[in-house]
Amino acid sequence: MAEAPPTRGSLLVRLRDAADGPAWRQFVEIYAPLIFGYFRKKGVQDADAADLTQDVLAAVARALRDFAYDPRKGSFRGWLYTAVRHRLQRFAASQAPRGAGATSALEQLHQLPARAEEPDWDHECERRLFHWAADQLRPTVAETTWQAFWQTAVEGKNPRDVGQALGLTVAAVYMAKSRMLARLKALIQEIQGEVDHA
Repeated sequence: MAEAPPTRGSLLVRLRDAADGPAWRQFVEIYAPLIFGYFRKKGVQDADAADLTQDVLAAVARALRDFAYDPRKGSFRGWLYTAVRHRLQRFAASQAPRGAGATSALEQLHQLPARAEEPDWDHECERRLFHWAADQLRPTVAETTWQAFWQTAVEGKNPRDVGQALGLTVAAVYMAKSRMLARLKALIQEIQGEVDHA
């Protein structure tokens, strides 16, 4: 999968309006599972991870009221990562045992360089966006077209084997794969735009 571009400025502008339900639904569908997954990978229990995710989304809503997106100052993805990491640090501090010699999750977090995990975060952002876009497109195509694309592009199966199993020619399998990849790329660009990484 090609690297996904950063979040489109126009979506961020739309999010400044708390009443723009479609923009917020789209944002939450894409980013809430990403944020929740990050907290779970850091060992936070489900209920706490859900609460922390809501905290981050609320903080994003407050921050976006006056947010002026400037890709020269960094990506939205990087800003969001920083907000998530800071919320995890505050949570860890509130959970840390008090007392001499206690090693806490907070101390371990402070030992990490600030951007040590960003490549994982970026990868998870791209992965989440791809799966979100795939979920949006799957209902719009025939199941054989979807399976030809998914089995070859995602699962890495041989196009000839996929074609035989689905009753399609090898050319039809390649065509389905190519068209679906183009549609996925277009949808990702529509959501995030073509803003260069800062």
